[in-house]
Amino acid sequence: MALPASGQVQPPAAFSRVQRLTLLACILGSSAAFLDGSIVNVALPAIRDSLHGGLSMQEWVVDGYLLMLGSLLLVGGSLGDLFGRRRIFMLGVGGFGAASVVCALAPNAGALVAARFVQGIAAALLVPSNLALIMDAFKDHQRAAAIGSWTAWTGIATVAGPLLGGLLIQVASWRWVFAINVPLVLVTLWLATQIPASEPPEHVRVDWVGGALCAAGLAGPIFALIEQPSHGWGAPQVLATLIAGCVLLVIFVLWERRCQAPMLPLGIFRSRNFGVGNLATFSLYAALNIATFFLVVFLQQVAGYTPLVAGLSMLPTSILMFLFAKRMGALADRYGPRLFMGFGPLVTGIGFLLLSRLGANPSYVADILPGVIVLGAGLTVTVAPLTAAVLSAAPAAHSGLASGVNNAVARIAGLIAIAAVGAVVATHFSAQVHQDLARPQAQPAYRAAVDRASSAALQTHPPAGFGAAQRPRVHRALEHASVDAFRLSMLIAAILAVLSGALSLIGIRNPGVVAGERIAAPRGDRAAQPT
Repeated sequence: MALPASGQVQPPAAFSRVQRLTLLACILGSSAAFLDGSIVNVALPAIRDSLHGGLSMQEWVVDGYLLMLGSLLLVGGSLGDLFGRRRIFMLGVGGFGAASVVCALAPNAGALVAARFVQGIAAALLVPSNLALIMDAFKDHQRAAAIGSWTAWTGIATVAGPLLGGLLIQVASWRWVFAINVPLVLVTLWLATQIPASEPPEHVRVDWVGGALCAAGLAGPIFALIEQPSHGWGAPQVLATLIAGCVLLVIFVLWERRCQAPMLPLGIFRSRNFGVGNLATFSLYAALNIATFFLVVFLQQVAGYTPLVAGLSMLPTSILMFLFAKRMGALADRYGPRLFMGFGPLVTGIGFLLLSRLGANPSYVADILPGVIVLGAGLTVTVAPLTAAVLSAAPAAHSGLASGVNNAVARIAGLIAIAAVGAVVATHFSAQVHQDLARPQAQPAYRAAVDRASSAALQTHPPAGFGAAQRPRVHRALEHASVDAFRLSMLIAAILAVLSGALSLIGIRNPGVVAGERIAAPRGDRAAQPT
């Protein structure tokens, strides 16, 4: 998009009726997926009691969905580009609704887990397609504002999940946690029928080999990262799937380089904004996942907050995004995304640094809220311009694939960050506990008790093995180690957020600079030419 002579893009006109219907359909469709991702966690104890499942069943109710979603996002985005984004979006929404009905009626644990796998597959179709539909429906100077509206409303759906789930379980049954998706799905399908269908490319050539290699290659590391906290890196199922997945991803890249009609044209990464934007996405979402995960754990296990209050600690961030994300997107449409993507993460990093000051007994209003508001302001400035910049940098024919790549990057970033920083936090906690509780010539029983105390990070309750006189000292040592380890996690999150901003300031170019940069499709693939 070239800039006018004045140097500024003209303000966008009001959205048309078709644009509003498209945006509403995309918001409702993605809200069903995001709501499901947060609401199910609340229902796990009730599901266990009802279906008589164990911890493994509870884990796979969550992990089966995440595994399918994460490993198939690129495939889902590519299918939308090949067969029509509205068609694949509706297929994903309908499949998600049907699987939700099966989940609600599941007679046993096996049926529920199987239906969750299908839900994940359906979500992998609808999530990248809904952003691609927004890219199709809105002009260049409207896209960041539209994505801002999408971000605001889907963020509310994510936050509402735990509250709605708790209410449904309390007044009805855990089965309504899944049944609640059905009205959303039906309304979304009706809205989608009002959206003009784009014509799919002629002479579609599907890269089945590339799709299979991509899905299997992503599934290996994602499975390993999901299972690692429970079994450790040395467990055969973790190590084997990690290595196999990485090998398959290498084979996938080699295949795509030689394939005449690749699922993932590697030339797309030569687009400066696409490559840098995905690196910035990885760094920012790694930081965000670290901060939200460790904050909620710290508030519950160290500060003594209830699960509900701890879960709502980030609510001001969602409120800020709901109120201002569309406005930030509109400003980025007008002035370009670079400064928003550059300075927004820097503000977010300051928010993480404010949270790194927390002690063992923080006041929410005085200690936690300032950091949450600052990081929320940074995310509000960043998210819509970042998403729009990445998707706009890809050829129009590959916007579904670009959405799949960006979604996969964000999700994998969270899994990798939590696993890696979790190991760092656990090591730091253990070393601090051993240092604080070290006693020369201690008895073996005491050393064994210290080992037990140091094995579970971010907790303050002394385990068995300590005498009554020793327990206050042990409690103080665990509290001290927990605070130190938590502060380390926030410092790492702040560094990653600042890195995201630095990458954007250095690497992102505003549309007037990169207007001619879009990547041509491989020879022979006419459908992939930019429009």
